[in-house]
Amino acid sequence: MTIRVVVADDHRMFREALRSPLGAEPDLEILGEASTGAETLAVLDRVRPDVLLLDIGLPDRNGIDIAREVTRRHPTVRILALSGYADRLYIEEMLKAGARGYVVKSAGADELIAAIRLAANGQTALSQEAMQVMMRRVLEDCRPSASPPSVLGRREREVLSRIANGDRAAEIAARLGISVATVEVHRRNIKRKLGLHTTVELTRYAIREGLASV
Repeated sequence: MTIRVVVADDHRMFREALRSPLGAEPDLEILGEASTGAETLAVLDRVRPDVLLLDIGLPDRNGIDIAREVTRRHPTVRILALSGYADRLYIEEMLKAGARGYVVKSAGADELIAAIRLAANGQTALSQEAMQVMMRRVLEDCRPSASPPSVLGRREREVLSRIANGDRAAEIAARLGISVATVEVHRRNIKRKLGLHTTVELTRYAIREGLASV
């Protein structure tokens, strides 16, 4: 049986790099590609793959949000998350959103191909690095968050929620009815209060504290 695959990733070079190893497998066929969330949904409306390789960091919408919508609109499509981050929160949220597995991009082609086959058969598929992360989570005690949500004001929590959802400053400003400059002030204050420095760290915190709208 041929496993039909769609690849959704915003890096063209990465998509092209996947064509050779996947195309060499007699039971795998790439039906289509997408570089954004909107393109991903459009492709899935045209074709019916068995497996969707879904990047967690698409430019217009985050992969968790896309996974939820794909699960709702195309329940027969098996989602296999692709990410450069071996992060427990991302893994857990993608699985909750309906993904059948999670493969870190540092994995070899053999791991990815094995994961595709497992996902196509309805089994959970984690790359070795993702599996190690989840095993550490099982063995560790639950740790309290470093900073409670109450350290942020109402507007700061709203801005953080939109940042975690992948919105740009202009989009946040339009949604909240404030200026782009005010958004940037809130962003700086959020980072200062939480002791965080990058958008990835802010997103992790938002997911952990239930502030992300994903």
